[in-house]
Amino acid sequence: MLPPPECLPFFKTFIFIFRAAINGKSVLTLLDHLSVSGSRVRCLAVRARVVTFSASNFVFEMALFCRTAALLLKPRALSSTLSFARQYSAGGQYEYILVEKRGENQDVGYIQLNRPKALNALCDGLMLELGKALDAFEADGTVGAIVLTGSDRAFAAGADIKEMQNRTFQECYAGNFLAHWNRVSTIRKPVIAAVNGFALGGGCELAMMCDIIFAGEKAQFGQPEILLGTIPGSGGTQRLTRAVGKSLAMEMVLTGDRITAQEAKQSGLVSKICPVDQLVSEAIKCGEKIAANSKIVSAMAKEAVNAAYELTLAEGNHLEKRLFHSTFATEDRKEGMTAFVEKRKANFKDQ
Repeated sequence: MLPPPECLPFFKTFIFIFRAAINGKSVLTLLDHLSVSGSRVRCLAVRARVVTFSASNFVFEMALFCRTAALLLKPRALSSTLSFARQYSAGGQYEYILVEKRGENQDVGYIQLNRPKALNALCDGLMLELGKALDAFEADGTVGAIVLTGSDRAFAAGADIKEMQNRTFQECYAGNFLAHWNRVSTIRKPVIAAVNGFALGGGCELAMMCDIIFAGEKAQFGQPEILLGTIPGSGGTQRLTRAVGKSLAMEMVLTGDRITAQEAKQSGLVSKICPVDQLVSEAIKCGEKIAANSKIVSAMAKEAVNAAYELTLAEGNHLEKRLFHSTFATEDRKEGMTAFVEKRKANFKDQ
């Protein structure tokens, strides 16, 4: 089967996309490397459904591709197709989030909350998609760290109040409402929250589930649930108290008042403040540094630090010692120390 004549310029590009899809590369990564015919090829790449097709249905996809190529020769088709393209990512099609790999070595997972009209309010669908994306990055051996972010205006302005407005106690208790929202806190790979704009209620709780928080200069943090006649339900009273101390946590929870990025930095809630337009890139750089280390040892280090919130000092020190001893069973520990002695860069194999 030959493509229509008007589609011939796109044929080599399609072959490139097809081969890359077989190797599991993401759509967004592929689009970054395409240079033929500009935005029209970008649209075609997505229409070829890189993340879903396989060798068995190549002929079928080729036909669809050629038909779409003809349509895309008309400028008016570009807008809607580009909108469709933005829904695709490394882990499949998502409605509420954008997912891809970032970094020079494509070793940093990137998740962006994408409900701009609702200021990234956390609905159940979004949190389910977030869990799926995290699971995918957890299983991806090439990813060493994950960055979670929102928009410049809002990381997440809270939970979706309309979604929970009419829930009853029986529904919440019997269904263990919000139980699956803590997936971020249980993933073994380091997660960096890049917070611009509002991080309120569930948004603040989501950021605190991450291992590191970078904040934009205009970021605001708060737990305003008291103003809605309820209290935080995803760790706000617990993680906030551990992060900023009892007095400030009480003030924020009981009044609903917000704190600025600078106040959050002073209180220990965030570790770094960045200009708004540099926040994500700084978080990616941090993720790249983490990903360059041994992934298995990074997981041990994360486990040890998190245990400090759960254990007594004696118990925590005991766990740390056992994990430290465990690193001597890894090839990466041997490589790291050997590289230091030989004054060269370590080449970790995650073993």
